[in-house]
Amino acid sequence: MSLLLSPYTLRDVTLRNRLVVSPMCQYSARHGVANDWHFAHLARFALGGFGAVMVEATGVAPQGRITYPCLGLWEDAQIAPLARIAAFLKSQGAAAAIQLGHAGRKASTPLWWRGGFTEREDEKASVGFEHWQPVGPSALAQMDHPDYQTPRTLTLAEVQALPDQFAKAVARADRAGFDIVELHGAHGYLINQFLSPIANQRTDAYGGSRENRMRLVLEIIEASRAVWPAGKPLFLRLSVQDALPGGWSVADTLVLSAQARALGVDVIDCSSGGFAGAAITPAPGYQMPLAKAVRDSGVATMAVGLITTPAQAEAALTSGSADLVALGRTALDDPNFPLHAAAALGDSVDHWPKQAGFAVRLRDAALARAALAK
Repeated sequence: MSLLLSPYTLRDVTLRNRLVVSPMCQYSARHGVANDWHFAHLARFALGGFGAVMVEATGVAPQGRITYPCLGLWEDAQIAPLARIAAFLKSQGAAAAIQLGHAGRKASTPLWWRGGFTEREDEKASVGFEHWQPVGPSALAQMDHPDYQTPRTLTLAEVQALPDQFAKAVARADRAGFDIVELHGAHGYLINQFLSPIANQRTDAYGGSRENRMRLVLEIIEASRAVWPAGKPLFLRLSVQDALPGGWSVADTLVLSAQARALGVDVIDCSSGGFAGAAITPAPGYQMPLAKAVRDSGVATMAVGLITTPAQAEAALTSGSADLVALGRTALDDPNFPLHAAAALGDSVDHWPKQAGFAVRLRDAALARAALAK
């Protein structure tokens, strides 16, 4: 059996394979509440055989959403629709995961497909339109662009309240039945903003030195782990490097990863970038060396970033770059990627749902007989 299709155990959770669906924003909620679109979007990946399926970046506070139609888990009313999703994912053999985060200064941005805040007054109520001033470690905008506002600087008391906001959302994720929680500390969002000198110019205990800039994420991890069951894995997504002069670096990530692991983080989900002007050139598997650097330091990792073929995903594992492989756009293009990977890698693993698998096997048998008859 390939390493890619082999089971992988984290604490008390065993994934049927090493393939994970990355959290992908759908911009389709109203007031943070999941709906049938989210159910259908995520259910297809469980049916397609993925080991774990992760719900998109879900705000721990209303002002922490990237856009107004993003999901949230800041109140109990948001639990039940997510619980329905988690239950179905697990009923089809996939682990149910959710990413929790706060967008910070990158919050309250327009839906990308609208190209700006083009909502008409007569449609705002129906789409749940909301607009607010974002917050951040410092009053520095992401960039000089109409999509991004200058944030209000968080007070010390507000910063100190953030770990509890995350912990309450984590507790709700547990009540919803999720197996895995991932804390979003990447892509220029709030945790990343505190980590990076590019966005963090504070002079209190949460700014200045690397130790101070790491303080918030470590407090969030500690508070989250305290309410998340000991048998359930906790992931942390990081931009391993800002790829900008004077920004967060791979060396910084290695220090943070070790401390995060000591506090109960099981996997570092390795990404990069998030700030304007980052020197990143996307290419097949371009972030795999970052995952390897973290894994070589003794922390389990998940590789992500233009991984598009079964052979490439298998190589990420056999080369020692990662323990898990996450797919985003590749999964959108092929929700049955794990099933097709089994065939491509010569595995006998068969996770086809019983309602469909028999028909596919009959098709394949018919095609094989037709080929032999030529």
